[in-house]
Amino acid sequence: MEIAILTVGIVIALCILFYYVPVVLWFSAIVSGVHISLVQLVLMRIRKVPPSIIVQAMIEAHKAGLEKIRRDELEAHYLAGGHVKNVVHALVSANKANINLSFQMATAIDLAGRDVFQAVQMSVNPKVIDTPPVTAVAKDGIQLIAKARVTVRANIKQLVGGAGEETVLARVGEGIVSSIGSSDSHKTVLENPDSISRVVLEKGLDAGTAFEILSIDIADIDIGKNIGAVLQMDQANADKNIAQAKAEERRAMAVALEQEMKAKAQEARAKVIEAEAEVPRAMAEAFRSGNLGIMDYARYQNIQADTSMRESIAKPNGSASATQPSK
Repeated sequence: MEIAILTVGIVIALCILFYYVPVVLWFSAIVSGVHISLVQLVLMRIRKVPPSIIVQAMIEAHKAGLEKIRRDELEAHYLAGGHVKNVVHALVSANKANINLSFQMATAIDLAGRDVFQAVQMSVNPKVIDTPPVTAVAKDGIQLIAKARVTVRANIKQLVGGAGEETVLARVGEGIVSSIGSSDSHKTVLENPDSISRVVLEKGLDAGTAFEILSIDIADIDIGKNIGAVLQMDQANADKNIAQAKAEERRAMAVALEQEMKAKAQEARAKVIEAEAEVPRAMAEAFRSGNLGIMDYARYQNIQADTSMRESIAKPNGSASATQPSK
């Protein structure tokens, strides 16, 4: 029983020893030509830096001929939250592709949140980005819907602080809209779609971005709506509604004026009736005061009869009846 406990204790002690003193990893580094002391590996464990990551990165860099990468720099980058493997992979790829990429630049790109290894690959093998459908209207009012393919290459020097793919797509879309909008006819654009590419490339859309635009190719152009005709129809409908509103306003004013004239006419007739009602009273008063005699009254009746006859003759029906002989 004591022997078993002692054996288990020895095994545990050896596991702890080999965990903090990675002899196998140290031997692997020595065999690969990387000079690192066993004490440094132990100190890495104490600093909570995985020795395997640092040693493997140093071995890869040494085999690729990158002798300037130091252990403490790799440890500092790991402690800063960087991806040591990606940085070393990127440096090796850049060295093989004759791309000028320093360790400081690679770590800065990695800490900025970009995949530095993917960026190096994109520098060697450019990436093709498909733009979403871009809608623009030519001067003749015809709408065109264009799709473009943008071939970009990563700009290593602009990866830190440079704009991403969204900015490139937005600028390309803006350039396509500007190019189509400046064309006199949509037929010109359909006949020479490469003119859009030339105009857009001349604008230098990759300035301040993390990419270098190599080419812009128009993949497809479709004809959309006749925006000019739609706008003219809308304007015509608006003008018609305005004219109808003005006509309705004039009609309402005419109706109001007619009602006002009718009211004034009724008021005038009321005043005439009121005045006519005063005539008999005035005549009675004239009889009583002696200002009106029988002969005066008879002449008044004759004048009234003559006036009525003239009015009947002046009317069309009255004139017709007056010309017919009495039976």
